[in-house]
Parts: sequence; C-alpha cells; structure tokens
Amino acid sequence: MKKSIQIAGAFVSLVVGAGFASGQEIMQYFTSFGVLSIFGCVAATIIFAFLGMSLAQIGSDLQTSSHKEGIHYIGGRFLGPVLDQLISFVLFGIGIVMLAGAGSTFNQMYNLEQSFGSMLMALAVIFTLLLNADSIIKMMAALMPYLLGIIFILLIYSLFTMDYSINELNGIAKNQPSATSHWLPSAILYVSYNIAAGAAMLIVMGGTTKDRKAAARGGALGGMILGLLILLINIALFAKMDVVAGVDMPTLELAKQIHPAAGIIMSFILLAMIYSTAVGTLYILAVRIAKPDRFTFKIVVMLLCLAGFAVSLIGFTTLIGKLYVIMGYLGMGLIVMILFSSAYKTGRQRHS
Repeated sequence: MKKSIQIAGAFVSLVVGAGFASGQEIMQYFTSFGVLSIFGCVAATIIFAFLGMSLAQIGSDLQTSSHKEGIHYIGGRFLGPVLDQLISFVLFGIGIVMLAGAGSTFNQMYNLEQSFGSMLMALAVIFTLLLNADSIIKMMAALMPYLLGIIFILLIYSLFTMDYSINELNGIAKNQPSATSHWLPSAILYVSYNIAAGAAMLIVMGGTTKDRKAAARGGALGGMILGLLILLINIALFAKMDVVAGVDMPTLELAKQIHPAAGIIMSFILLAMIYSTAVGTLYILAVRIAKPDRFTFKIVVMLLCLAGFAVSLIGFTTLIGKLYVIMGYLGMGLIVMILFSSAYKTGRQRHS
C-alpha cells in the first residue's frame, strides 16, 4: 500500500502546478460550462484514474528504469520516437505557461509588469538548474501537500459567502472563455495534456515495483485524488463567480477578498508552485537533450529558459486557452496508443 500511495502522490504533485492551483485551468476547462461542469469533473476523474492505472502497470510490467522503454512499448518501433518528441513539446509548453503565470501573479498582487515577473522566475529556474535541481525539486514536492491544504482552506471560504443564486452564477460562468464548446471534449483535453506530461513519470514510478496490482492502485488512486481536487476547486470558483470572472489568478482573487494578508500568502504559494513545476519540467526536458554533467547542459538550460520567457509574454490566460488546447489534441494520440497497448496486454493475458 505504501508504494501505491507513493505513486499516487508523485502523479498528483506533477499535475498540480500553477495553472491548476491558480484556478485558471479549472475555470477554462470546467467552470466556464456552469452547472454542467460537474459532469466534466466526473469524466476527468474516470479518465485520469484509468490512464494512471494503465501507465503505472506498463512501468511495472516492463520494470522500466527509463521512461523511453515505456514510451517505445506504447508507440512501437516507429511511433515511439514520435511520442517521445510529443512529450518534450508538452513539457516545454508547461514550462512556458509557468513563466507566464509568475508574471500574472506579480502583476495581480504587486502591480509589477508581467514581463518583469516572468523574467525573475526564468532567472530563478536557470540558477536552480545550474546548481542542484534534484534536492530543490524533492523539497518542493514535500511541501506540496501543505501548500494545497492552505489553498483549500481559502477556497472553502467561498462556499460560505455565496452572494448570488445558482442560476445567476451559471449565467456569469457561461460568459467566461472556454477551452472548447462542450464540457466533455474540454474534460478530455484537460486530461490529455496532463497525461502527456505525466506519462514519463508514471511509467518510471510503476517500474519501481514488481507488484502489478500495487502499481495499478497507485495510478488509479492518483487519478481519483486529482478528480476530487478538480471538483472542489470548480465548486469554489462557481460559488464566487461574481468575484473571479475575468481575472488571471482566480484563487488569488478569492484570497484577497478574505484579507490582504491572505492574498500575500496565496501569492507566495502560487509562486512556489510555479517555481517547482517550472524547475521540474524544464529539468526533465534539459536532461533529454544533454547530460547534466556536461557544459552543454548549462547552455541548453539557458536557451530553454530564455526561449520560454520570450513565448510567455503572450500572457498566462491566453497560453492556457490556446497552447494547452494544442497540447491536449497532441496528447490524444498518446491516450489512443495507451488504450491499444492496454487492450493488447489484456488480450495476451487471456490467451496465455
């Protein structure tokens, strides 16, 4: 059971980044559909749990020490390398959105230029990756549950201070930008780009145990926890839609409504999550390109962060609405292949 919990925790920590914690992802992919967003949350939970279970099982079956073994198993000889490149694109996309999120946080909380905030975060990531990224990533992962606890204490506040009727809130919600025109494809897209980013980690984590059932339980449990978190944030944002409509960082706005000090605490939480997610994703991407002990690794890190900063100037909300949708459609290819490989494995077991 301990191994299952470790796999679930790693899965949740990777997905819960700045876009998730800020509420902007949940707003565009779920809450903007109003009351029907509940169905999207349920759909996302089911898909997250199934895919998490399947990927962790693949890792356990293959006893992978590298994600590439699992990716090549899923995609086969020809499509495996394509999937590997797809995951690299998704990781870079998430890194870009994290830098943009830092800019929005500094702007919304401290009235600083977004470009200034994004540049500060890019520099922090560069210095971290040039020093000792591993220990900092582990430290931030350990802090994640406590940070999330504070976030949900703040979010629960909104449920007890609802000023409008459900019908009125539903109307406001439906006027917000949505990732797609329907709640179901929106939920699928949301899971898709997160799975594309988390596939490598789930495969490697699954490979740490020979117990196939423990790996499956861990992946499924992580998916169910993610679904519950999505549902809670969605309900909290819906309850205070009159307050959070149109803002880059909805949860930050909720915190400021409680007290300015709560807003400051929330801004630090968001920046910590942005920092840890940016360091984690860009580190994984950089080590795919160059070995950490080589000088070229430092060059790659600086180029990735500077390129990410340049693209991040497009803006946090715009990037989540546009870039994440593209990443989601690309990730659907990975989901289809996971389904095929899972069915193939089941078929082989029945005939053996």
